[in-house]
Amino acid sequence: MNIKTYSIDGLMLIEPRIFEDDRGYFFESFNSDAFKENGIDLTFVQDNESQSSKGVLRGLHFQNPPFEQGKLVRVGSGSILDVAVDIRKNSKTYGQYESVVLSDNNKLMFWIPPGFAHGFLALEEDTKLLYKCTNVYNKQSESGIKWDDKELNIDWNYESPLVSTKDRELADFNSFVNLF
Repeated sequence: MNIKTYSIDGLMLIEPRIFEDDRGYFFESFNSDAFKENGIDLTFVQDNESQSSKGVLRGLHFQNPPFEQGKLVRVGSGSILDVAVDIRKNSKTYGQYESVVLSDNNKLMFWIPPGFAHGFLALEEDTKLLYKCTNVYNKQSESGIKWDDKELNIDWNYESPLVSTKDRELADFNSFVNLF
């Protein structure tokens, strides 16, 4: 596997080894030994799948401590613009974000550690997002930041995405309760 790191400490783009032939392809989407060899020593406790239509934007979500989650994100079908915002108060990159395109074609995976808000925009119909979590979902710990916050100035490169009422009512970056 190849791993790309970013200026925002902790984020990693993982490119698995793909074995292709005339029958199709095979790849390991997770192998704990291979991940440990590359400095990613994780225990996942929950797998999630989300299906979205083109233009659906979900996020920016996170869970507060002690239920904070790291996420290993990939796409089973379709494609997304995946965004991670650093909300770690003591981080030198606090308030900065990275975005990557994940798709069923490129098979890339995005590691987003705890302390990041996460959101994505479905770029194709019937897009399926698959992600492994390092902690279980806890409703009382869920929180988020507005996807179109002026301070963050995220370039979603999409006019009028479909956003849930709940996500439209999330706090601005300068006013959300930050427990990180």
